[in-house]
Amino acid sequence: MKRYTLPGQGKHFSQVLIGCDRMGLDNYAEAASVLDTAMEMGFNAFDLAWVYVGGNAERALGKWMKERGNREEVFILTKGAHHNADRKKVTPFDITSDLHDSLARLQTSYIDLYLLHRDDPSQEVGPIIEILNEHQRAGKINAFGGSNWTHQRIAEANEYARAQGLNPMAASSPNYSLCDQVEDPWGEGCVSIGGEAGREARAFYQAQDIPVFAYSSLGRGLFSGRVNRDNYKETLDGPALKAYAHEQNFKKLDRCQEKAAERGVKIPQIALAYLLNQPFKVFPLVGAFSRQELEETAQAAGISLADHERIWLESGN
Repeated sequence: MKRYTLPGQGKHFSQVLIGCDRMGLDNYAEAASVLDTAMEMGFNAFDLAWVYVGGNAERALGKWMKERGNREEVFILTKGAHHNADRKKVTPFDITSDLHDSLARLQTSYIDLYLLHRDDPSQEVGPIIEILNEHQRAGKINAFGGSNWTHQRIAEANEYARAQGLNPMAASSPNYSLCDQVEDPWGEGCVSIGGEAGREARAFYQAQDIPVFAYSSLGRGLFSGRVNRDNYKETLDGPALKAYAHEQNFKKLDRCQEKAAERGVKIPQIALAYLLNQPFKVFPLVGAFSRQELEETAQAAGISLADHERIWLESGN
C-alpha cells in the first residue's frame, strides 16, 4: 500500500486509515487482533476521537501501542473539541483540555495529526490557530486541521496563519464518498464535500493541495456490499438511514455493483477506488473490523478508475 507524508513531517502513513470507533476496552482482545492484522497488511494509520466509545477507543489504542512497543510505527489521527449537550467546545481552553486527555489516554507524548472535530463559526479563527500552533511548538501535535469545517472557514484560518507567520491547517476531514449526504446524520454540524454541492470545496482542496481525510467513505455501510433496497432498514443504523438511504444513492449503489461485476471485485472496493482515484489527495477512513474487510480494503488501493468511470459512477451518464 502506498505511503504518504504531511508537509513538514517525516512519518509516513498508509493511504487508507482504519477507523477505531468500534474498538474499546470491552472488546480489547478483538480490537488488538484487528490492529495487529492491520499492521501486518501495511495499514499503520488509525482514526480516533476524544468522544469515541466514551474515550475507550483512545485508551484501547494506547494500551495496544504500549504492549507492542510500536508507537513510532503508528500514525495517529485523533479529534477533539466536539460539542457536548451543554455547550460548543471550539475554544482554546477546550482544545487544550481535550488534547491533554487524548495524550493521557493514548499514553503518548504527541499526536501525529490533531483535528478539531467540530467548528463554531461564532469563534474567531485567530485564537484557534494560535493555540494549535502553541501545542505544535511544544511537540504535542505534529500537524493539525479541521473535521467538519467548511472550506471557507479553513481558508479563513489559513489566511490568518499566513498573515501572522504561523503554521496553517494541514488537513481537512469532511464527509466524502460516492454517496450524497442528503441530510445531516447527527442533526447539526456535519460538513460534506460530496455530490454536486461539494464541487467548489473539492476544487479548493485540489488548488490548495490540502489532503482530505474522508469519513463515512462507504456511506456508513450503504456501500459495504451487505445492503440493498430490501434489507437496508434492518442493516443500517439511524444516522446512515437519515443521511444516505435515499433513492439517489441506491441508484449509485446499482452502478457500483455493475462496475464491481465488470471488474471482478466487490462493491466496497469500487466505492473506495472512486475516492482513491480523485484528482486531489483523498485518504479514506474505513471501519474495517475483520481480516476479510482489511484484505478487501487493501486490494481496493490497487484499483485504477479512469475519469469517465468515476463520472459514470457519480451520474450514470
